[in-house]
Amino acid sequence: MNAGADRPLVVVLGGSGFVGAAVVEALARRPIRLRTIGRRPQSVPTHAVAEIEVRSADLTDRRELEGAVAGADALVHLLMHTAGWRAAAGDPASERVNVGVMCDVVELLRAGRGMAGPPAVVFAGSTSQAGLPERMPIDGGEPDRPTTAYDSQKHAAEQLLKDATTAGLVRGVSLRLPTVYGDSPRGRLTGRGVVSTMVRKAFAGEELTLWNDGTVQRDLLYVHDAADAFLAGLDHADLLAGQHWLLGTGRGVPLGDVLRTIADLVAARLGRPPVPVVCVPPPTVATATDMHSVVIDSSRFRAATGWRPRVPLHTALRRCVDAFARNTE
Repeated sequence: MNAGADRPLVVVLGGSGFVGAAVVEALARRPIRLRTIGRRPQSVPTHAVAEIEVRSADLTDRRELEGAVAGADALVHLLMHTAGWRAAAGDPASERVNVGVMCDVVELLRAGRGMAGPPAVVFAGSTSQAGLPERMPIDGGEPDRPTTAYDSQKHAAEQLLKDATTAGLVRGVSLRLPTVYGDSPRGRLTGRGVVSTMVRKAFAGEELTLWNDGTVQRDLLYVHDAADAFLAGLDHADLLAGQHWLLGTGRGVPLGDVLRTIADLVAARLGRPPVPVVCVPPPTVATATDMHSVVIDSSRFRAATGWRPRVPLHTALRRCVDAFARNTE
């Protein structure tokens, strides 16, 4: 981030989202100016050190986006189409959010650049951009073969950022996220992923369903560890710029084990037997990637930045269960 007489301005696009809220909470502990932009209302983190400006905006509107990024020394781009990746192919708005906003960001930052040099832009990519790699773990060196519209859109946005970095317009860093889960900074269980969905079902007494035999593995990254990675990306933007970097724990966990752990934790919390974990036929919306294990080797990013995941899976899952329980009791 650029130093100056004033505090540097860091802008978070998508600050009201699942990962965004955790990134904002982490950045709020720093002596910076922080502008967080989201579609939903946001509250200012307690005990903040940063000078915080909260805005609501439609960032697909170029004029609103221009105001959002004006004067930014660094930017964290966390936007994704809210309908989710499964709907990307059939929704024209998905392309606008997932690719068009990045295109506008690059152009606006180029137009507004002063003598301070190119701003850092840290972008949330996806490890699924690699498609169905032939070997595991993946480390970022494998060829990218996106298999879904969402992955192709993320890939296109990432390439825009890399091209802008080559042209000297920004210092762009793409951090490719695996499956992210966890509780919000406000102690709530948020997000629409497998962990939050299954915790809610277990509390409702419903069986937990698998689309396979439970042996498919996922590299699950706790949301607050992911937030710390984005701060590391900002801190090391000069070193990381122009490349994509994979985030993960390095451990693939069978989804059957994850669901059984959730069932046991909820059962212990409620004092009743655990709900069953059952296998069901995959729905028509399932893709090949749903049946493909994913394990991430993030050693390159760790070596470059010193970042590492800190919260063990069982501890994080317990926090998710406790967060949901506190807000339903």
